[in-house]
Amino acid sequence: MKKIIKLFFVAFLLNICSHSVAQKNKTAERKIDSLFSSYNAKTPGVAIAIVKDGKVVFKKGYGMANLNYNIPVTTQTVFNIASVSKQFTAFAVYLLQNEGQLSFEDDIRKYIPELPVYETTIKIKHLLAHTSGLRDHGALQSIAGGYIWADKVTTQQALKLIYKNKRLNFAPGSMYGYSNSNFTLLAEIVHRISGQTFSAYTTEKMFKPLGMNDTYFSDDNEAVVKNKAESYELDNGKYYHKPVVEANPGPSDLLTTVEDLCKWVLNFENPKVGNKRLIENFNSISELDNGNKIVIRVIDGDSIFYAKGQNRWKHKGASIMSYGGHTFAFRSFLGRFPDQHLAIIQLSNDEHNEKLGGRWDIADYYIKDQLKETKEVAEVSRNNNAAPKPESYKSNLNGFSGKYYNDELETEYTFEVANDSLIMKHARLYDIILRQTGENKFAGSGSYTFAFDINFNKNEQGEVTDLAISNWGAKNIKFQKIK
Repeated sequence: MKKIIKLFFVAFLLNICSHSVAQKNKTAERKIDSLFSSYNAKTPGVAIAIVKDGKVVFKKGYGMANLNYNIPVTTQTVFNIASVSKQFTAFAVYLLQNEGQLSFEDDIRKYIPELPVYETTIKIKHLLAHTSGLRDHGALQSIAGGYIWADKVTTQQALKLIYKNKRLNFAPGSMYGYSNSNFTLLAEIVHRISGQTFSAYTTEKMFKPLGMNDTYFSDDNEAVVKNKAESYELDNGKYYHKPVVEANPGPSDLLTTVEDLCKWVLNFENPKVGNKRLIENFNSISELDNGNKIVIRVIDGDSIFYAKGQNRWKHKGASIMSYGGHTFAFRSFLGRFPDQHLAIIQLSNDEHNEKLGGRWDIADYYIKDQLKETKEVAEVSRNNNAAPKPESYKSNLNGFSGKYYNDELETEYTFEVANDSLIMKHARLYDIILRQTGENKFAGSGSYTFAFDINFNKNEQGEVTDLAISNWGAKNIKFQKIK
């Protein structure tokens, strides 16, 4: 009789606990529903998944994966996760290092001899940490006259740009400089060591063992993919399709679902792929050659550190490993709070998804009692160094006119003066009206180009001899004046 009573009491307690968990889950769903209530049958959307204490506690889709055919977003919808792909590429390199097939100290030319001989050796560790100084191939493509977001870019095209560029943005190991070229080369190194395509290697060694059956690196953007979302941007009240036209797995182009990413984050706590020591090293903060930890930026006194395709920082006092991605109109976020055993996954096909936030509200809900309240800091004005007005410059615009050529990019620009402005012309691009920012300096941006700065150089006679163009990922690309 006592045994029966005891069993009844245990069952009673389990029922109460089960009811309590169910109520909490319903409350969480209502909370998250409210965060993404703007998504509906006429908008793109987002898929959300939350892992807590080793279990998937929430997963749901909002809005539409395809507006043409009214296909809704689900937790099995496939998204391109853009730069969140980088941590997977880095992890593949760590697997090869763990097997003794490479060393982080290796000269990258050991595996890719087509690369130029640089003044300072670039090592694999420099690629992993974005400290190689390599110019970003997309930034180079923009300066070469390519249509950003419109021209198709493959791995082979990206490699050709990297191979031809003999100069670096800075000395390897001396500073941090984000460049997709680093991860294009890492993927190529994995390919050459393994003898498999990068996609095949990562599928065999990483995704299949974890049961991530809807995940793979895409090397063909035109291939048909079941359940794949299309991405969209809202412009003047109308949605426009923003198709992915790149096929360069490594820095980007991992296709996956929130359900598969749940399996990925769980591997950090109980590794099936890799081991605890590998993961501990993988999560460690990257360093410069002088041993200083890499700080990307400092916000409100807290440093954001870089760690192999992840950022390591604090959200309201809680340590977090996170990264966001953006390609065409896909937006992605993967954040892990290791101490709280919480992971938040947010994948969207809406260019403007970032405006909704959501991820931090979710974190505040699940681990509110472990977070510190923070005070909002007023934004500091950054207009103290505004450029003087154009009329204050003494230089004659006609002195900058002429043709300029760069042999590495095989690209020519012509500069002409019209209506008291310097106009920049290229055979493929729309004409760009430049804004003068200094005696010999100008700035501009076009419909299909990254924003850039130009510095004209003069000889002792005051004649222009060459110019240097810089954008976010390629610095001081020199063009000689030829006419």
